[in-house]
Amino acid sequence: MQGFLLRRAGQALVTILGVVTLIFFVQRLTGDPTYLLVPETATKTDVEALRHALGFDRPLLVQYFDFLAELARFDLGQSVVQRVPVLTIIASRLPYTLMLAAGALVVACGIGVPMGILLAVFRDRPIAKAASGIVLAAQSMPTFWSGILMILVFSVLLGWLPPSSTGDFSHLIMPSFALGLLSMATFARITRSALLDELSKDYARTARSRGVRTGRLLLRHVARNASIPLITVAALEISNLLAGAVIVETVFAWPGIGQVTVQAILARDFMIVQGVVLMGAFVTVLLNLLSDVLYSIIDPRIVLEGTR
Repeated sequence: MQGFLLRRAGQALVTILGVVTLIFFVQRLTGDPTYLLVPETATKTDVEALRHALGFDRPLLVQYFDFLAELARFDLGQSVVQRVPVLTIIASRLPYTLMLAAGALVVACGIGVPMGILLAVFRDRPIAKAASGIVLAAQSMPTFWSGILMILVFSVLLGWLPPSSTGDFSHLIMPSFALGLLSMATFARITRSALLDELSKDYARTARSRGVRTGRLLLRHVARNASIPLITVAALEISNLLAGAVIVETVFAWPGIGQVTVQAILARDFMIVQGVVLMGAFVTVLLNLLSDVLYSIIDPRIVLEGTR
């Protein structure tokens, strides 16, 4: 177990180093980032002065190793526009994005998993066909369109919910549903496939032939085995929720990481965009590492296979 975890942690560190290296060189080799930061009326002297101030006139490898040293000190640089450390800006917006992602995850799992169970257990009945239509509709709607539709219906027409910004719990409902609907469809489909696969195996058929009821069969025999693909999907979907928050936060004027990213792109604030991309990459790698740990807890055979 310990060797398995150490090996997975080492792989995660190598992956993070690869992602950091890729982000650094892609941003530098696709053009001089100084031109993204200066106004159109800037003179050549202004460009040279900013390039020197940011250290972009140094050799690329020197910049790279300085970049790694700053990351090791959790220093993501300073915003060119706001003159504030990027880490401070991200830390001030992160609680809002985490709150939104948590709400969307509750929607995705709270509706998607029961919907997948219903699709698997009653697959040939009208209720499953109706649920399948709901899942297909949720998967087909673009996030920005479902968000605008909710504002028109529940805020403008019915006046039940606030249209935008933050406040009490009612402000979180529509952004959470707009962000979580697509993931809800994914959870429903994966749950259905995993349950049908497990229910078709010999141990499930044997239990049924002995008269074990469907609810007991699902809870005591099938749920544990079927949860492994769900953990994989959960790790990927949480990353997608953080990325999808860019659109939802813009639609609902939610002051999270997504909104500050859009503002940084419009203001050509290179350092904030770089910091947000790095944060997203770190979160994705850490979530995958966490899912590997959960695999080993749920199914010890994975640990044994990983140590061979």
